[in-house]
Amino acid sequence: MNMKKFKFFFNLDKEEKWLNEKSNEGWELYDKKMEYKFRKTAYFPTIKIDYRTFKSKNDFQDYKTLFKDSGWEHIIGSKTSGKQYFKKTERNASTDIFSDNFSKAERYHRMARVWVSLALSYIPLTVALYMTRMVDFKALIHPKSLYYTPGLWEKTGSIFWRAFLFETPFVFLRGFFWILFPILIILYIVFAIKAHYHYKNAISKD
Repeated sequence: MNMKKFKFFFNLDKEEKWLNEKSNEGWELYDKKMEYKFRKTAYFPTIKIDYRTFKSKNDFQDYKTLFKDSGWEHIIGSKTSGKQYFKKTERNASTDIFSDNFSKAERYHRMARVWVSLALSYIPLTVALYMTRMVDFKALIHPKSLYYTPGLWEKTGSIFWRAFLFETPFVFLRGFFWILFPILIILYIVFAIKAHYHYKNAISKD
């Protein structure tokens, strides 16, 4: 028996708590992409989450092996995914994958750096679009100029709506696709600030 759940967590501690509650109910996490995938289990493995990215497959493999030798099996995550999920497989293994609060807090520090780097990567692209005049700020005030269908605004009734609705997706791609990049930059900065907040909060518990 399997179960799927769609949830979004930014706080890794809250995510761990929720996953372990599911585990205690007999649902074992075995996969996660857009949604969490669980399967019914007869035992209740403890789930822990780390946040790391790796430059090479060998480094990633060594990382997983280190935890496996310590009684924790890597179940979800890739070398670039950031979040790495582990389940406890050895009864004598330590109760956590981290040795102290500082090590645990470093997850958020690494997460913040990733979000900042993503935000910075979009800034040159946004500037380049502006410098090459691919960004048309006038279109924000006069979006009608982006519709190229001859006589569109003279049409009426269903003929107008068919032509208008057909061209509108192309208008967004033509004139407003660039808005996505500033939005992403802002979102990534907000995520970085939230991660830094969780980092400071976790450090204060040490």
